[in-house]
Amino acid sequence: MRTSTSMARAALAVLVLSAVCGFPSASCTKVSYDDRAIVIDGQRRIILSGSIHYPRSTPEMWPDLIQKAKDGGLNTIETYVFWNGHEPRPREYNFAGNYDIMRFFSEVQKAGMYAILRIGPYICGEWNYGGLPAWLRDIPDMQFRLHNQPFEREMETFTKLIVNKMKDANMFAGQGGPIILAQIENEYGNIQSGLPDQQSATKYIHWCAEMANNQNVGVPWIMCQQSNDLPPNVLETCNGFYCHNFKPKENMPKIWTENWTGWFKAWDKPDYHRPAEDLAYSVAMFFQNRGSVQNYYMYHGGTNFGRTTGGPYITTSYDYDAPLDEYGNIRQPKYGHLKQLHAMLTSMEKHLVYGQQNETSFDDKVKATKYTLDDGSSACFISNSHDNEDLNVTFEGTTYQVPAWSVSVLPDCKTVAYNTAKVKTQTSVMVKKESEVTQGLKWFWLPELLKPFCTDRSGSFRRNELLEQIVTGADKSDYLWYKTSLTSGAEEEFTLYVNTTGHELYAFVNGELAGYQHSVNGPYIFQFQAPVTMRAGKNYISLLSATVGLKNYGASFELMPAGIVGGPVKLVRPDSSAIDLSHSTWTYETGLYGESIQIHLDKPDLEWSCHPAVPVNRPFSWYKALFHAPDGEDAVVVDLAGLNKGVVYVNGRNLGRYWPSYIAGNMDGCHRCDYRGAYKTWDNQEKCLTGCHEIGQQFYHVPRSFLNARGLNTIVLFEEAGGDPTKVNFRTVVVRSVCINAEKGDAITLACANGGTISSIDVTSFGVAKGQCGAYEGGYESKPAMEVLSAACLGKESCTVHYTDELDSAGSEGSGVLTVQATC
Repeated sequence: MRTSTSMARAALAVLVLSAVCGFPSASCTKVSYDDRAIVIDGQRRIILSGSIHYPRSTPEMWPDLIQKAKDGGLNTIETYVFWNGHEPRPREYNFAGNYDIMRFFSEVQKAGMYAILRIGPYICGEWNYGGLPAWLRDIPDMQFRLHNQPFEREMETFTKLIVNKMKDANMFAGQGGPIILAQIENEYGNIQSGLPDQQSATKYIHWCAEMANNQNVGVPWIMCQQSNDLPPNVLETCNGFYCHNFKPKENMPKIWTENWTGWFKAWDKPDYHRPAEDLAYSVAMFFQNRGSVQNYYMYHGGTNFGRTTGGPYITTSYDYDAPLDEYGNIRQPKYGHLKQLHAMLTSMEKHLVYGQQNETSFDDKVKATKYTLDDGSSACFISNSHDNEDLNVTFEGTTYQVPAWSVSVLPDCKTVAYNTAKVKTQTSVMVKKESEVTQGLKWFWLPELLKPFCTDRSGSFRRNELLEQIVTGADKSDYLWYKTSLTSGAEEEFTLYVNTTGHELYAFVNGELAGYQHSVNGPYIFQFQAPVTMRAGKNYISLLSATVGLKNYGASFELMPAGIVGGPVKLVRPDSSAIDLSHSTWTYETGLYGESIQIHLDKPDLEWSCHPAVPVNRPFSWYKALFHAPDGEDAVVVDLAGLNKGVVYVNGRNLGRYWPSYIAGNMDGCHRCDYRGAYKTWDNQEKCLTGCHEIGQQFYHVPRSFLNARGLNTIVLFEEAGGDPTKVNFRTVVVRSVCINAEKGDAITLACANGGTISSIDVTSFGVAKGQCGAYEGGYESKPAMEVLSAACLGKESCTVHYTDELDSAGSEGSGVLTVQATC
């Protein structure tokens, strides 16, 4: 017997189908759903989607990113909506530049792709404060993500704003636009049980669904990770590294909103890499198990420009090991290996969404799944989820060799056309090539003006308590000054003690820097101590607290404090007696002087100096240099090794925070990598890491659209902790080596990028013993393969040669796998 809730959900599918055409449009697309798939214009469809976040790239990059996604076999683009980017101050909106969301969706539509609109407006996304504006904290009685009028009023106002902008631009499917699904809230089920008021949490999440459906967008609404308290009239979806075992509610299709292609990076962590074989395995397993909508998070990660990083302590790069790298380059073999899988799945679409499903289990980790249409045609998968055992599986009279942790795809249920563990596309090794036009930069400098902040005479306001930084400064700057004074009868030695929730602290006494400290990545609470001298008479203590991105995830995450809230701040004598300054009169001021006068814009009235020599390793300094853009179309990065911590600007554009003095720690995952077995980024089970004991982030993306192709460009640095700008240089990101492993019958396709050509064939060997692409060693060289590939490929941007007997070498006793390496 169907419950009333089930009937309501079924009714919604009919309602969406009938209501969607209420929009006036020339081309009305009907969107509904059933238990098998999203239904578009009466046809069940599989959705192959990829996340591209518009603020993490530039409008000039969008068409290329979207086209590469389409060329990679996707039919849909998914994005969050970034509330604090669009509404940085109450009712002051920003939809310009890389926040021009209507332009972004227009580009998706031009490419002939669908779109998924994830409004949130809480998004997590490793974005500052999870996308929520810090000014919400100023509103009386505000409780984030619970049932209360202040939060729900602001959330509804912003949601309506976005919905109406999409409607005005005819972006929903019923208007002829690309948007086929919309999301409200985000991963609430993950944190709901940890919230302080469960009744309020339940009322809130049900209010969210009702409010969303009242917008009449004409497409289904989704909620991810909301299995335990799913409101009526929304679809539940799954997020994670694997979602093949996810079971949606009755009458709902199986939707995977976030298949994590890699992982985000923190300043103290190495780089995470999810093997292409494992990512493909997760996708194939999902569709083998009745999946219908799958989205890669991320397909292009991009860059956290400005102050948009969350965390805290998340890097400016949001590369995410995605199929398209931070700069928009194709990451091989991940991109190509998935493209081949997408082609298989697309060819099997009708079988997957209309076929009768039958399973044959060989053990609890090995099974074959057959989808059969009424016409008798079938498509099959054979999966082996053992993580250390290759198997021979006999299915319908034929024996198939299925490697461990892999899925074989048989579009006709007879021939294996694809196996997730067998990568048949090239590996590309990208390098940062030094640019000659930016060597020997001439630097100018300005000191940050500290003197006004080293007394308590001026400031925004005063309090006899130590306040929390986010609320006090409204997150308008990373920096907040806490200033006080005291009078001493005689000169006396103390230890300045400050208990702070950081993330950084600079202490000044009578205008002199007494010390600096930052917290470790984790608790963000530390105790600063430094020896200081109080002179006879009046003394000034100025504490500069700095944040490095605000927390973006967790139950009541917004209440995690920052700054010197509560203290204590004490002057401790050698005999341990102390003067407690916590309730002294404190003067507050947000930001730095250089920020207030916008030094990064390099205004004409600024008096930069280069005489005598520009100082290095000097804290609180601004630096400027002029440079020409590197030639060509390759992505540009600035190498900031040699600097300490600060912010970098190019032509007035904020590229983000830099912190190259932060060295990534050592983790066991840097010493092991095997695609077999579950990929995790927690519980000390990480694998396939790189960059241990190296600079956390050395290179920072400079989009070509930020540069003047002709004429001079300006780079401005704010160096907070003291570094050497003379070591800064610009580089371009290019393909250096391309490699491929081929078996008899395979096509060997090699390709450079951005007009680069193949300059040499370096390896054509069987049984390569060791090394990796760009540095292979060992094996038995095939001279015929070398001759054929050299003739076909040298001087060309790309080439294809089929591996036939012609490429074998007489007397070879190799593995049967031909390894080819070339240089671009």
